[in-house]
Amino acid sequence: MAIPKRNEVPEELKWDLTRIFKTDKDWEIAYNQVKNDVQSLSNLKEKFTESGHKLYEGLNKILTVSRNLEKVYVYATMSSDIDTSNAHYLGYVAQVQALTSQFEAAIAFLNPAILQVPEEKMAQFKSEEPRLNDYAHMLEQITRKRPHTLSAQEERLIADAGDALSTSENTYNVLTNSDMEYGYVQNEDGEMVQLSDGLYSLLIQSQDREVRQNAFDVMYATYDQFKNSLASTLSGEVKEHNYNARVHHYDSAKNAALDENGIPTIVYDTLITEVDQHLDLLHEYVNLRKQILGLNDLQMWDMYVPLTGKPSLSYTFAEAKKEAKKALRPLGEDYLKQVDYIFNNRVIDVVESQNKATGAYSGGSYDTDAYELLNWENNVDSLYTLVHETGHSVHSMYTRQTQPYVYGDYPIFVAEIASTTNENILTEYFLDHITDPKTRAFVLNYYLDSFKGTLYRQTQFAEFEQFIHEMDAKGEPLTADQLDDFYGELNQRYYGDAVEPGGEIAKEWARIPHFYYNFYVYQYATGFAAATALANNVVHGSSDQKEAYLNFLKSGSSDYPVEIMKRAGVDMTKPDYLEEAFTTFAQRLTEFKTIVTKNLK
Repeated sequence: MAIPKRNEVPEELKWDLTRIFKTDKDWEIAYNQVKNDVQSLSNLKEKFTESGHKLYEGLNKILTVSRNLEKVYVYATMSSDIDTSNAHYLGYVAQVQALTSQFEAAIAFLNPAILQVPEEKMAQFKSEEPRLNDYAHMLEQITRKRPHTLSAQEERLIADAGDALSTSENTYNVLTNSDMEYGYVQNEDGEMVQLSDGLYSLLIQSQDREVRQNAFDVMYATYDQFKNSLASTLSGEVKEHNYNARVHHYDSAKNAALDENGIPTIVYDTLITEVDQHLDLLHEYVNLRKQILGLNDLQMWDMYVPLTGKPSLSYTFAEAKKEAKKALRPLGEDYLKQVDYIFNNRVIDVVESQNKATGAYSGGSYDTDAYELLNWENNVDSLYTLVHETGHSVHSMYTRQTQPYVYGDYPIFVAEIASTTNENILTEYFLDHITDPKTRAFVLNYYLDSFKGTLYRQTQFAEFEQFIHEMDAKGEPLTADQLDDFYGELNQRYYGDAVEPGGEIAKEWARIPHFYYNFYVYQYATGFAAATALANNVVHGSSDQKEAYLNFLKSGSSDYPVEIMKRAGVDMTKPDYLEEAFTTFAQRLTEFKTIVTKNLK
């Protein structure tokens, strides 16, 4: 079926951006006002910390400009996302991105200025100007980094070197997105087509094993040609992380990265320890995959092919909305009111159209709706996507309804928890209502694969990331051969003896862009595990546990993420939430094994 043009999509399936700005002319007026306001921010610098009153007024001005900037930013980017070929909105995006850079440059003085205020004087400021208490946590987040902040001149020198220090990441992006060309492979229809990352993700799931293997071989043959260059770019990025950590008086790059959001390193260490202690469950699942596929030599290119075929579940968008509301009912009536608003007020851009951005997301700003972009297909994957993005959206709505602008967003550490909790609640709903063995097996396999791909796989990445930073800190060179050796051994340890040892998977490190993100990936794993525990609390727990979860959704960034999660019922500095997640995985693995051995022969 042909992909419709934008003007062929029914209005009720498009989001309504006129609630942000009625016309483009209104956007342009707002943009010009923000541009003028950004230029005026430099006037704050001279007397910014002269008194408590000046500090409050300065912070208030900066946050007001930021708030207005976000609104013009989301209108521009979301208008462009529904037709990425529209030069008019691409121009808007370029304008607002440049304005964002100007804003960041204009407020670069903020943190250094606050850090130059002694603790006693800051206490005096708060006494003189009680309204500064509105920004107490924000100020604490800045001042707690005083031991790791250099003089203004030194910080400026490091900032000025930013472009040079980011050369490795930029080179990696250019190399992998522009210069590298994959070879040709045969698709499932027997046609020779040039491989791409998107096509690879489809072919690696093919029921035809030869198609899977060829896609795998061509992909890694390409990376093998560039492995020495890619080892050099990755080494350069690691050196930047270690350098910045060292000059800012951190013990390691990991400590420095986690400290950005006030995350204790025990969270990271506990994750790796607990996953390592539960690798036997992954080995059991991988061995079951080998049995179901009937293979004597399970390879890594066999790891993504679906085990149960397509399910009997399919949903139109209208049907999916009804099913989602049924599944999310344990969250309570007020939560469902938020969902109703999203589902019934053109907040969602539903179907794929020509030149529309791919994938899905929840977006918006503090002063707009929590819009969702989807590319709907009538399948269970789209239903999971809908509840996932709605989890983000309700999280945003509750935060904005409860918190002032300064705390009206939430840190990346908790960003995926609300969305993944919704996915887990949907899985619980399916398992409570579906009796057909084949469909039930599909749902269980969907969960098991998500667990494997998120909690196990992202922790594997986190362990590799820690290794390469530690090796560089010891002065050991990160050569392609050394990276291959460690990654290959690490992959074998994670997936176990059921997978044939060796092979090109040892080069997978070269194609993971997240290794350039500075200790980022562990948050996918911790978030997934926390979501499993929270979903159990919502569906099977007490009213107090459900209320604690809703309060988490309303907390925004008003406290440190770990403290917010503790109040939600999950202490991420301890292993309990991970052990609960592994218990759930084990139970569902046992049921899946029973079904496939008895009913899917």
